[in-house]
Amino acid sequence: MQNVEAIIVGGGPCGLSAAIELQNIGLTPIVIEKGNVVNAIYNYPTHQTFFSTSEKLAIGDVPFIIEERKPKRNQALVYYREVVKAKKIQVNRFETVQSVKKNEDTFTVQTDKETYKTPYVVIATGYYDHPNYLNIPGENLPKVHHYFKEGHPFFDLNVLVIGGKNSAIDAALELNKAGAHVTVVYRGAEYSSSIKPWVLPEFLGLVRDGEIAMHFNTNIKEITEQEVVLDIEGEEQTIANDIVFAMTGYHPDHSFIRAMGVELDEETGRPYFDPETMETNVENLFIAGVLAAGNNANEIFIENGRFHGGLIAEKIVKHNK
Repeated sequence: MQNVEAIIVGGGPCGLSAAIELQNIGLTPIVIEKGNVVNAIYNYPTHQTFFSTSEKLAIGDVPFIIEERKPKRNQALVYYREVVKAKKIQVNRFETVQSVKKNEDTFTVQTDKETYKTPYVVIATGYYDHPNYLNIPGENLPKVHHYFKEGHPFFDLNVLVIGGKNSAIDAALELNKAGAHVTVVYRGAEYSSSIKPWVLPEFLGLVRDGEIAMHFNTNIKEITEQEVVLDIEGEEQTIANDIVFAMTGYHPDHSFIRAMGVELDEETGRPYFDPETMETNVENLFIAGVLAAGNNANEIFIENGRFHGGLIAEKIVKHNK
């Protein structure tokens, strides 16, 4: 059993920011991360450009300086690694938290490597590990992917991209550049207003020129080894297909936090917490980052989730007075 002053579960930007804020009030927290630091960003598409400017992604008063306004994935990876070094944050990498149990005034945190005892726990696990499934026949075929990395392996293949927001549009553009034959289907009636404004014109041009096929008001009925069956505005259509990218979003691990005693709104997936302190209904158990948004991942980003750690630190200071 290892005694720790505070434990943060999740080594993304919001978890690292929380660690820095706890250091600032005199605590020595440990961040437990099942991958390496900012693991979700590592899993982003290789050539991803952030929507936010670099100053809105900065944490811990460490400047994020680049020549361009908006950083790319690899620049963010370098920046957050440097923050961990500069702030001397202890990150236990490749360690998985299995359970968090409340005792009278402490928590027992069990991982696959160690048992910890701590008075404060911050859950900053994000949502990127849990795709939203379509629950249709064939979705479990090896050719169906919920994450996109880069386009080259799909040269000259028939690729279906499911979704109508940034991840789907970005994937479609890169697949097209790599020489794939791309069809995009979206259940909505028009393009999402959340699509990055500097990306949409290029996509519209490719659709207009017949380089990318785009279908609105479309649902997927079935995926087979060589085809996909679509419902396009009520009419069934079968298209040849080699690969499917279901860019249908992600959600938090509800069972993980529910097992800790945290109450959730069943409709929204939002955990119960005080927005002024980020404390859940379990005393001294806090949440940080996109987890606070429940199923609506478009509500909290790095640029606002990075401030959650400051609220948590203020509450702990008051608790100790």
